[in-house]
Amino acid sequence: MTYVTTPRRTTPVYDPPVLAGQQIPGYCAGGFYARDGQAIVLTTSPHCAGEGTIAHDPGRTSVQGVFGPTARAATCAYPGHTCAASDMNFLVVAPDRIPWGHLNVVDLGTAGYRIIGPGTQPLACSDIAIGDRVEIDGRNIYRAGTVAEKGQNLYPANEDGSYFPCMIAAFVPTGSGDSGGAVLVRGIPAGVTSRSFGGNLGFTPLAEGLTQLGLELCTTPDCGLVPPGGSQ
Repeated sequence: MTYVTTPRRTTPVYDPPVLAGQQIPGYCAGGFYARDGQAIVLTTSPHCAGEGTIAHDPGRTSVQGVFGPTARAATCAYPGHTCAASDMNFLVVAPDRIPWGHLNVVDLGTAGYRIIGPGTQPLACSDIAIGDRVEIDGRNIYRAGTVAEKGQNLYPANEDGSYFPCMIAAFVPTGSGDSGGAVLVRGIPAGVTSRSFGGNLGFTPLAEGLTQLGLELCTTPDCGLVPPGGSQ
């Protein structure tokens, strides 16, 4: 007899927890840890909260961090629109919520932890091909599928008003709350969950977004910094 069971988590939860790939409690999904100079940030989406918003941890007296600026191009060829390389912003992580020793980890819940190896380069639009395997874990629900198509994306000025030179669609079911989440393509950090197209995933590329925001992807456990009370 075959029994159908709900997938269960088999990996430990660190303290503080790794939020890359998971939910930012009370907000939306977390992407990847990165460096902004000496600060540790977690990429996410402007759909979560605007610049300057303090992220309080529901049920706790602690602060998770403060949301930073949204990726924006200096100019936009489309009147009445905003142009951006990727649909992303970031959370400047509060010092006591930084998971030192695990900053190169992506938590995919029931699919386990994924380690970003030293020197890993985030994927750009041109690195992603139709048919590539895609994985996400927004809303703490692991899903996988394949890239379906990619191209420019222009929203009407009277609606969203955004222009992205690269939007990638994938055969992965998505829903409210997934925005900002980590997207892995071929197991490599690749994107930011951004939109839903007929219930399927739309994401923008990670490499271009990091560059526009001046961020460096964390590919080592402490992201090249010395943790408090520690040494490298």
